[in-house]
Amino acid sequence: MEYDVVVVGGRVGGSSASIFASRNGAEVLMIEKNQEIGTPVQCAEATSSRTFKTLEIEPSHHYIRSEIKGADVYAPDGTCGHLEGGYAEGYILERKVFDKYLAIEAAKAGTEIMVKTKVKNLIKKDGKVCGVVAKHMGRTLEIKANVVIAADGVESKVAQMAGMKTSQTPKTLCSCAQYEMVGLKTDPHYLKFYFGSKIAPKGYAWIFPKGDNVANVGVGIRSNRETAYHFLKKFTSQMDATPVELNVGGVPVSGPVDKTYTDGLMIVGDAAGQVEPFTGGGIHITAHCGRVAGEVAAEAVGRANYSGNYLKEYEKRWKNDIGKDLKESLKYRIILDQLSDEEINILAQFLKKQDLKSISKMSMLGFVKEYPQFLKLLKDIL
Repeated sequence: MEYDVVVVGGRVGGSSASIFASRNGAEVLMIEKNQEIGTPVQCAEATSSRTFKTLEIEPSHHYIRSEIKGADVYAPDGTCGHLEGGYAEGYILERKVFDKYLAIEAAKAGTEIMVKTKVKNLIKKDGKVCGVVAKHMGRTLEIKANVVIAADGVESKVAQMAGMKTSQTPKTLCSCAQYEMVGLKTDPHYLKFYFGSKIAPKGYAWIFPKGDNVANVGVGIRSNRETAYHFLKKFTSQMDATPVELNVGGVPVSGPVDKTYTDGLMIVGDAAGQVEPFTGGGIHITAHCGRVAGEVAAEAVGRANYSGNYLKEYEKRWKNDIGKDLKESLKYRIILDQLSDEEINILAQFLKKQDLKSISKMSMLGFVKEYPQFLKLLKDIL
């Protein structure tokens, strides 16, 4: 078996890379370890309109459960701030349907797909990655490729097989647990976020509505006090709703890995740490980086140049597009980590009284004068 490009992983990152590599003339094989693309779900399923612009598709009722207009954000003492439009707008997807839809689009573009196929090793020649050794339905296959794209998730083995430093630690991961719940009466157009060390230490809890009184209810934490599942059960204990699905997993929230390419290989999505550190959201970022990887892979095939020296163009492009946003997001996450519940309450009460689009310098100076402990925070933000 021989291809121009082998993509490992059939979720958003893998399918995005496959679509754009195929559309640009490369012969592509996409490998997925599970027997069905889209399951199990490991995501709160929220994304922005940028995802669809990147993928050049129109939002469809087939995979969109709810259109989001804003969000309510709750401080530990219950103070609620409301966000309308802007960054709070977006969609709740049905990832089981959406991921398979993208895989189908990849197949329509010319990508071949193998499910229930697991990569066991890489083929290397003179230190360059040039294919994979995979196991499919009991058979071991050698699949040669000029470029391999690793989109195999936060526990990526492919990148590590290539000698890349992509392994995550408990300190760099947010541990998450989520129920899909039925019977939860909540506005279908607004997200809810809850902060506080008793609710979700160094993280937050969420309610993401999917319509018809169905919602994803989850907790993401960065603490070894208890498991995320413990905090999820506690958070949902008083809800008059029934869980019909449980998903657990880790999300990398410490920014991208140091290097996302090497000779014959590029890394995409969770495997590369391409996730917003503050929110833990990654669908639109993964789609963007997947597209860039697919386009660069096709260009590399056209030029018959698969060296790291050429594939670094991938990293150059995605960093130019979204690198600054990821750095800003990490800065805000680190700032939030330093705040106590009481300080979050104070900040929430102040912000609730302000017009967030036009907070005056005088009001900020008055706030710092009253609460001098926030001076360093403001310096870090500004």
